[in-house]
Formats: sequence, C-alpha cells, structure tokens
Amino acid sequence: MKQHFPLKNVQQEKRIYRNRVFIAVGIVVFFLLLLVSRYAYLQIANYDEFSTASDQNRIRLQPLAPARGYIYDRNGVLLADNYPVFSATISRADVKDIDDTVKRLIPILALTQEDIERFSSRIKTSKKTERVALKLNLTETDIAKFSEVKFQFPGVNIETQMTRYYPHGELFAHVIGYVGRINDKELKSIDKDLYAGTNLIGKIGVEKSYEDLLHGVPGNESVEADAHGNVLRNLGRKDPVRGNDLYLSIDYGLQVVATEQLAGRRGAIVALNPKTGEILALVSSPSFNPNLFVTGISNTDYSALRDNLDQPLYNRAVQGAYPPGSTIKPMFGLGGIHYGYVDWATAISDPGYFTLPGDSHRFRDHKKSGHGAVNMHKAQVVSCDTYFYVLSYRMGIEKMNAWMRQFGFSKKTGVDLPSESTGLYPNPDWKMRTRKSKWMKGETISVSIGQGAFTATPLQLAMATAITANQGSHITPHVLRESHGAKPYKVHNAPDGKIQFNGQPEDWIKMRDAMVDVIESGTGRGIRTPMYQIAGKTGTAQVKSIAQGKKYNEALLTERQLDHGLFVGFAPAENPEIAIAVVWENGKHGGSAAQLARPMFDYWLLTRKKNPIRPATHQISGGLMTAGIKPGELPSSINPVTADANATNQPQSAQSATQTVPSTAPSTSSQPVESE
Repeated sequence: MKQHFPLKNVQQEKRIYRNRVFIAVGIVVFFLLLLVSRYAYLQIANYDEFSTASDQNRIRLQPLAPARGYIYDRNGVLLADNYPVFSATISRADVKDIDDTVKRLIPILALTQEDIERFSSRIKTSKKTERVALKLNLTETDIAKFSEVKFQFPGVNIETQMTRYYPHGELFAHVIGYVGRINDKELKSIDKDLYAGTNLIGKIGVEKSYEDLLHGVPGNESVEADAHGNVLRNLGRKDPVRGNDLYLSIDYGLQVVATEQLAGRRGAIVALNPKTGEILALVSSPSFNPNLFVTGISNTDYSALRDNLDQPLYNRAVQGAYPPGSTIKPMFGLGGIHYGYVDWATAISDPGYFTLPGDSHRFRDHKKSGHGAVNMHKAQVVSCDTYFYVLSYRMGIEKMNAWMRQFGFSKKTGVDLPSESTGLYPNPDWKMRTRKSKWMKGETISVSIGQGAFTATPLQLAMATAITANQGSHITPHVLRESHGAKPYKVHNAPDGKIQFNGQPEDWIKMRDAMVDVIESGTGRGIRTPMYQIAGKTGTAQVKSIAQGKKYNEALLTERQLDHGLFVGFAPAENPEIAIAVVWENGKHGGSAAQLARPMFDYWLLTRKKNPIRPATHQISGGLMTAGIKPGELPSSINPVTADANATNQPQSAQSATQTVPSTAPSTSSQPVESE
C-alpha cells in the first residue's frame, strides 16, 4: 500500500510567512527608530550647533576692501588716484582642488609664475570665504577667453576692484612712491582682518609712510550662495570706509620747475619752507614710472630699471650721500665763532695752501695764488679753503663734530619718508670702529671743506640751510600738510628747538649778509637778480682724487669722474620763504648748480601767485618724463576714474589757473664764474 504525503502544508507556510513579516516589520521599525532618534539629535538636542553649521555652508560673510585715500598737492592737485580693474578671484570655500584649478587657468589667463606664487602665499592665510585675487588687471583678451570656459571653473569669478593710478607718472615718483602686491613678509606683519580682501600695500614714499592713514577700514556683506559659490542674494552689508585723503606740502608747479632743471641730468633738488619745515619740492633724477609697479612689474621692466647705471629707483634726495663741499662753510664758520676761535675781524693769511706743523703736505686752496689776508666775511664770499683749514686745525675734529651735528648732519632729519640715510660726519671713534685705524690730523683738514669721509644728503643740506636762515631755530622736514578722513592725525609744523650758540644774535645776520654777497659779488653771482635778494653758498665736491703736485685736468676725466656741483640758498634773504639745496652729480662747479636753483626762486617768489603751473597737456623738456602712463597701457574699456569708490566726496582739483610748463632748464653752455 502506497503512502501519500501532502503536497502543501498550509499551516507551516502561514507560520513562516508570519515570522518573515514580523522580522521585516522589526527591521523597518528599527531603522525608523534610528532615523527618529537621529532627527531628534539634530533638531532638538543639538539644534543650535548644527543650525549654525548649516547656515555657514549657505550664508557667507564676505570682506569688502576699502578704497585707498587720495593724495593731493598743497593746492588740491590730484597726485594719486584710484581706478577700477578686473581681477580673477578664488575662495577656498568654493574650489575643491585649487592647485588643479590654477594649473588649468594658466593658459587662459596668461598667468605668470609670479602671479601663482603671490596667490599661493595669500590663499594659505586667507579666510575660507575670502576671495583672493589670482591675477589683477585682466586684459580684455583674458576676460574674453575666460568667459568662454567659465562653466568649467565654478568658484572662479571676475570682479571689479579698485587699484592705484599715478596721473603724473615720473614727476612725483620719489615723493609719493607706489603701492604693490602684498608679499610674504608683509603678510606676516599685517592685521589679517584689516587687510581682508585687500591686494595692495604701500611700498615706498608717502604710500608706505602713511599706509595706516591711506588704507581705510574694510566692510563686509552677508550673502546667500549655492554650492559653487555663486551669490543667490544679498542679506546685508556694512560699507567699507575709504582711507584718509592726504594733502602734501609739495607744490605741483615748483616740482615741475625743479624737474625741468634736472632733465637729462643726475642729481637731486630739495626745496622747503624754512619757517615750518614743509617740503615744497623734492626731485631725484632720473626718475621712473610708478604705475609699472602697481599690479606687478614685468621682469623685463624691472631689470631695465635695476640695471640702469643712472639708478632711477634710487631716491637721491633722501638716500644719496654726497660730499657737501663748500656749502657747509657758513655753518662751520659759525662754529668757529661759537667756540671763540675766530670773530668777524680775525684775519688769516692765505698763500694758496696750508701745511700742518712739521708736515710738508700742502692742502691746496682752489685759488692757486691764494686770497691774501682773509676774514670770515671774505672767506665765505670767495670760498677760501685755507681759512677753514686753519680754523679746523684750531678747533679740532671733536668740537667740529659736536657743532655740525646741531645742524642735522650725521643723523636722520626725521622726515616722513622711508629709507632716509644719515650721511656721515666722521670722527676718531667712527674710524676706529669701522676701519680699525687711528684718526689722522689731515682728515680734519679735509672735513672742514666738506670733503674726506664727510657726506650729507640733499635733504640734510636743505635743512641745515633752513636752520641758518632761521638764525638757529630747528625744523623737522615733512611732506604731509593735512589729513582728512575717519582717522584723526595732527601734523606738527612748529619749530623744534634751537641751536646752542655762544655768539651774538647779530652773528647770524652777519653770516646771512656774507651769503648775500656770495650771490651779489662772489662765487654765486651768476644768479643775482634785482627782484629779490638771495643768500647762498656754492660748493664743488671732488669725485676723483688728484695727487699732490698734480693739476686738475677736466679733459682727462670721464663724465662720471667730474666734480659734483652743489648749491644751497634761501630767499628773500631778510624774510626767507624758501630754502633750496641742489646737488648736480658731475656738474663740475657749484656755480653751475646755483643756476639750477634760480628758476625755482623766480617761480616761488615772482610767478607762482600770478600764473601758477597746474596740470594740463604738458611734456617735460629733455625727454626725462611724460605726464603719466600711455593710454594703451590700460584696457580700452577701463578709464581712470576719480569718483570715490566708498561713497565720500572728492575735493575739486585746483585746475582753474593753468600754464604750459616752461622750458626753464639753463643752457648747458653756461659757465660758472668761479671754480666753487
């Protein structure tokens, strides 16, 4: 008998099905409980923390860089402007692989290695949402090429940013200086919050000295952005505050005239107000175009400037250390009176040379036959070297040093420009410290006529001349006249102490009269005028030493071996309004240098008020400079603007009275009247 098995066990299948359902439901319930607990964790227990994190991914606080303050001359002529440029920017929050992105942008934006290195340094220290410039001043070609592939570069944006523009090019380069990209060293010292979004910082000149005033205060804006960094809407804004506007003591017209005098020459001119210390003109020649540096100078352009034998980047006015020659004889002569070694009646015999006791070496006077019996007044007028040789022998180097330092030699003047040189008034301690040798008496003799190791800057010579004009009252040279803006700043214009002088007040007047006679009948008579009185002193500084017994033969020397020509003076003599120092490198004679100062005296005292020089279409003669960069150096769609980027009004430039810049440079055929 066959056994039959049921083909289907209904009860068992129901049991299995129920078990599976229970398991499935259990799994679903388990995961639902996990989700609910996670939701509760996020939304209830840690709501504040995760809500903030979510907003930070969606809402960003982006820095807004302040516009830089404008710079004007004393009359409101605009010297440093701002204008918009297009820049490519990246923020770390929007780009996952920055290195790869930059690499792919190299051919599109024509990035240089310098662009990449600057960006890499800045992006490392930037805030995550800060937009860091990869390249400034994009050309129209750069923008067009990027626009075609922008979709491939989420997080890379083209923005308009303000940059610096110097409308007068080379004319004020050594005074104003320039701004440039922030470098690694500066990144370590600046306040990151204060410079968020800022690419430029002052490098030299006023731009560097007054960086704190010119920079301004950054703002910010709160924006909602998508995952690629694209701004969806603005949620709020705090406007940046533009930097202070600075009004300099420099006079545009006088600066033009001074530049004319040095056109095609090497040298420096400084003019200042002897009563206040305000610098009215400061020229170093040759100069350079500061606009080249603003967004990054090319290697070719920088090499051309750096390797130029005439050193256009060197600020001769405050850094150049020159033997002052006979220009210091008025100051030194007053020292002889101060210590009682001479008075105005003391006569010294000049046979054409001086010898130290027991020594046969002759220290020669510039006049071979000598000047005969010479007192202080005559010694200044004819620039008698022998008189000051004798005086220095009597006084000694230590007293000479102590006295001349009161006029500002061998120390900084305190001018508000960077990188000032101290010059050098040598003494035995200095020589032992630096050269490990003893001081020789003959060195004292050389120093007495502004030779030997004695060096001074043109600015120091101008200051010493102003102190002489002030009858011993000190001043501090400065270029800042006024500061207008959110940051308070007070300019100090008052006299700063007085020279300790044991003579009489009349001695200062007598020295002034001697300096007047230098111009009326002495070595500077080539610039005398009936219109006003100039008190001055010429100087010739030897560049190449002449052996004992040999004669100075100009024909055998190269151009760079010729003597320097120097001049210092002030006018009007009895109530000085202007003091000037001129250094003409290899200018041969002090009389030649004096002729460079005369047009400046004329402009300041005679024509400035009636017919002031103001910016117009002009060309400086001699081809030394042009008024600003060429139009082709800016994208054609971007023109320099003077409208303020941070919503404050800009003062009117003084443009009402204009005058075409005259060709006032003296003829190179002019001959000095004396060797001094």
